[in-house]
Parts: sequence; C-alpha cells; structure tokens
Amino acid sequence: MIDEVENAIKVLKNGGVILYPTDTVWGIGCDATNVEAVKNIFKIKKRTSEKALICLVHDIKMLKTYVSKVPEEIKPLISDPTPTTIIYNNPENIAENLVARDNTLAIRIPKHEFSNRLIAKFGRPIVSTSANISGSQTPTIFSEITNSILEGVDHVVNLEKEKKGSIPSRIFKIDGDGKILTIRK
Repeated sequence: MIDEVENAIKVLKNGGVILYPTDTVWGIGCDATNVEAVKNIFKIKKRTSEKALICLVHDIKMLKTYVSKVPEEIKPLISDPTPTTIIYNNPENIAENLVARDNTLAIRIPKHEFSNRLIAKFGRPIVSTSANISGSQTPTIFSEITNSILEGVDHVVNLEKEKKGSIPSRIFKIDGDGKILTIRK
C-alpha cells in the first residue's frame, strides 16, 4: 500500500488525475486546489462544470483549512461510520472551479485506509467523483469502469480491484442559517 500511496502522490503533485478506491465506490481524483487538474476531471467525465464535485479531506483539522465554519452539530455526522458528505458554505483555499455557484463545497472525511493515507501524506484535499461518464451508471467494481475513464486518467491505483463498492455517501447541507438539511439518506 505504501508504494501505491507514493505513486499516486507523484501524479497528484504533477497536476495529474488518478483512479482510486474510496470508502464508497472507485473515484476519479486530483489535487482539489489545482484548477487545471479539476478541469481535466470534468473533461474525462464529460461533465458540465455547473455540476459540483465532492472532495475528500483527512480529518476535521484539514477540513478547517478549507471551510471557515464547522458547526458542532455536524461533528457526530462526520464521526459516524456511514460515509457522509457535508455541503459547506464559503469554502476557501480550494480550486475555484470546484466551488458550486452558490458558493458551497461538498466534503467527506473517508473511513478508508488507502484514501486516508493518501490524503494525509499528500497534505491537501483530493477530488472524489465516481468513475463514470456523467449520466452513466456508477460502477460498483473496478471491472465495470469503462475504457474511456481508464484511458483518461494518468494513474490507476493497483488496490482493491475485486472489492465491490458500497452505496454512495449520504449527503447533508448546512443552510445559510446553520440548519442541517438532509439531501440524500
């Protein structure tokens, strides 16, 4: 696993795009602070830039570098073992094309050994979007990923290729008043 983390970090540092296992499904990822790398993900997925992407951070400390306010009410959701994505207001220090038009950003702290090691060692958030062309079925196992995705990325992590992915993460949003809204259970 250590070699796979190092190989992925080399690609990320050079602005490349990786295909990697996460706590939900296989993801397409890049340095979430690199505008050009984020553009490449939209291109690979054939996805319009109006559709926001999720990014992953290592822990709450890293989260606070990219989000001005982390409400206390969110912490139990983040700590829960269920994959949970939170949409935060007013992100900062992040690629501008990763931020939604309403000035929000979806962020998850994965409970996944490889993803956590990668993000911690890389020291920056990583984009995480499902490994499919926009509008197509999300692959639940590596063998279902299409050739166009495999050929579009710069590096494929050689781990967990037989593991079946779980359901997508649940999603909550913090509204302008600090109220927590359920988007997807």
